[in-house]
Amino acid sequence: MPVPKQIKNYLDKRGAKYGIVTHRKVYTAYDAAQTLRKKLDDIVKNLLVKTDKGFVLVLLPASKRLDLKGLKKLMNAQGKGVKSVEIPKEGAMVRLLKVKPGALSAFGRLHDLEVYMDKNLRKAKKAIFSSGSFTDSFEMAMKEFEKLEQPIVGVFSEAKKFKPVKKAIKNIKKTVKKVKKAVKKAKKSIKKKK
Repeated sequence: MPVPKQIKNYLDKRGAKYGIVTHRKVYTAYDAAQTLRKKLDDIVKNLLVKTDKGFVLVLLPASKRLDLKGLKKLMNAQGKGVKSVEIPKEGAMVRLLKVKPGALSAFGRLHDLEVYMDKNLRKAKKAIFSSGSFTDSFEMAMKEFEKLEQPIVGVFSEAKKFKPVKKAIKNIKKTVKKVKKAVKKAKKSIKKKK
């Protein structure tokens, strides 16, 4: 699935400087980081967020989790008077933006959405952004993105706790052992019944 023409035209009309990065099919920011061998801090995760005042697009590093309370606080500091902030079901994205789940681009202004960007993204000089395609992403300087989208910037993310890979592998091996033991026991009990 190539970059949607609507998004490419949006960037080209504004004279944006960007590169297109082609990769295997990915559905998440984490998958993009793994595929492109980039740090999670250099991958932009974009989320559609629903408030009682409407929808907004939120951008944060893939290494972080969205802090809904922090986002609400930032929005209210901007005078929005928001009472509720939540991540909507995927169907809302399909209905509102006419895009497949996981294919939301990072360019909220294209969809008339206000854009909120976590301040931690400024640590990356260049970042990888979703293009609305599962097989292509945009690489763009953060300053270029900010000039283009003019996001409201603040801190609304928190550290994401990833299980170390070794620990995950150890847990999988334990589970496999348990399953093998249960299968062996079941086979014995079947033989006894014969």
